[in-house]
Amino acid sequence: MGHHEPAVWLGFAGLVLALLVLDLGVLNRRSHVLSFKEAISWSAGLITIAHLFGVFVLWREGTQSALEYYTGYLIELSLSVDNLFVFLLIFSYFGVKAEAQPKVLKWGIFGAIIMRLVMIALGALLLQRFHWIVYVFGAILVITGIRMFSQKDGDIVNLEKNPVVRLARRLLPFDKAYDGNKFFTRTVDGRLLATPLLLVVLVVEWSDLVFAIDSIPAIFAITRDPFLIYSSNIFAILGLRAMFFVLAGMLDKFVYLKPGVAFILIFVGLKMTLSAWIHVPTGLSLAVIVLTLAAAIGLSIRRSARENRLAA
Repeated sequence: MGHHEPAVWLGFAGLVLALLVLDLGVLNRRSHVLSFKEAISWSAGLITIAHLFGVFVLWREGTQSALEYYTGYLIELSLSVDNLFVFLLIFSYFGVKAEAQPKVLKWGIFGAIIMRLVMIALGALLLQRFHWIVYVFGAILVITGIRMFSQKDGDIVNLEKNPVVRLARRLLPFDKAYDGNKFFTRTVDGRLLATPLLLVVLVVEWSDLVFAIDSIPAIFAITRDPFLIYSSNIFAILGLRAMFFVLAGMLDKFVYLKPGVAFILIFVGLKMTLSAWIHVPTGLSLAVIVLTLAAAIGLSIRRSARENRLAA
């Protein structure tokens, strides 16, 4: 465990590249809005591939590595769903039309993958050189979870004070109107102006960075194996675009999902902080995460059904 042949890394990279080309290239060549049926099919396909990859890990590395992979995947998947809340807020704030959203999501996914890779490499380097960083990572997770409990959705992305918005508006001339799904447009007098869509992409990339900083410590609490960290992260991110079109109209129904994710972050943070004194088996961590997500989704569905009955 922890050592993987170059062929395994190359095979994983090839699989990810093929899925990216298929998702963002072939299936999204016209930047069209995925229908609910298309989004469900693609999401189910990516989740199936992610689980089959876990079976490959089980076959090649054994039970412990498979448990670490699945636990990491579930943590990152739950955080990715939470990321969708922020995407919706950004799109709503800037008034992004449905036909322009796929292009923004495409760049958001590219940005998320790159930032996760950078943050994972940085996290691994810090942990290798400074063991005490494990306690810093644990504290970050606990603080993030507590903050998530107390936040309202509108507070998650304070766009009025966002440094990216301020800096971009200071450095670039912006047009007030959108021009389809273009990032730049020319005025009648020939001036080149950035459109609000470019600002949306910059804010989405900023949110990717914030989520990478929050989520990477979580996976290091489960495993230190770079291959398992990368694979669980990337598979969770790959389904983000399709998942957006599946859940976009339903995210407000899952009212207990955010508290559930917050609880998971606090649990994982405490596990990491207390690791020198208390050993929590990976199987137990996986069980806690699965039960928490199941409870959050189940309670959300129950509450939504009750509200629908009262409204009828």
